[in-house]
Amino acid sequence: MKIVVIGGTGLIGSKLVKNLRERGHYVIAAAPSTGVNTVTRQGLAEAMDGAEIVVDVANAPAWDDKAVLEFFEESGRNLLAAEAAAGVRHHIALSVVGSERLQDSGYFRAKIVQEELIKASRIPYTIVRATQFFEFVGGIAQSATEGEEIHLSPALIQPIASDDVVAALTEITFEAPANGTVEVAGPEAIPLDELIRRFLQITQDTRKVVPDVHARYFGVLLDDQSLTPGEHPRLGTIHYDTWLGSQAEHGAN
Repeated sequence: MKIVVIGGTGLIGSKLVKNLRERGHYVIAAAPSTGVNTVTRQGLAEAMDGAEIVVDVANAPAWDDKAVLEFFEESGRNLLAAEAAAGVRHHIALSVVGSERLQDSGYFRAKIVQEELIKASRIPYTIVRATQFFEFVGGIAQSATEGEEIHLSPALIQPIASDDVVAALTEITFEAPANGTVEVAGPEAIPLDELIRRFLQITQDTRKVVPDVHARYFGVLLDDQSLTPGEHPRLGTIHYDTWLGSQAEHGAN
């Protein structure tokens, strides 16, 4: 089976491509660096030719509100049109848990636009919404740093290891289209401030975490439902402390 992974050279995409190839499928790792650009359409029709399944895990190359919206709109329209022309039978897209609750952020507004384009197309689809990845905790800490303090909401977050996201995407690739949304999350919910505090301890970072209910998460005020899944999510198996331990061991090496 021919499968195209859009964003196939990134954190999630490269692992997914490896998994799918190990299962014996012909997989294209589609990205601008491999000659496939969903914005300019360079190489897009060729990549789609004969493809049965497309998994879109690409992210915007720039983060300001206008650029993010333009990327997800243009990329989404071009990709879905190319898939329709090629007769693709399952479109899978990676999105974010709680996007509709985080609309003060231009990024999450753009993700909703991407989802609506998928739903409006005639291609059978599955939208896979994941919680925040463990791998991004350092970036969260940096974004909330004020001098030697990190101001963070104590609202719950249920983060997930990227390996667990890839495992879920691998399974979903071979399932029937849901024509709806599937949520994936880590095995435990943790207050956001505590999440970062544990990370700083492992990395021997001396910055102080300050719990602050008014602190914004990439521009958004949080509550316990903002960054956690709804009922019956697919849960990963890797716990945060286990992942932290592996990071400390890797750093030691």
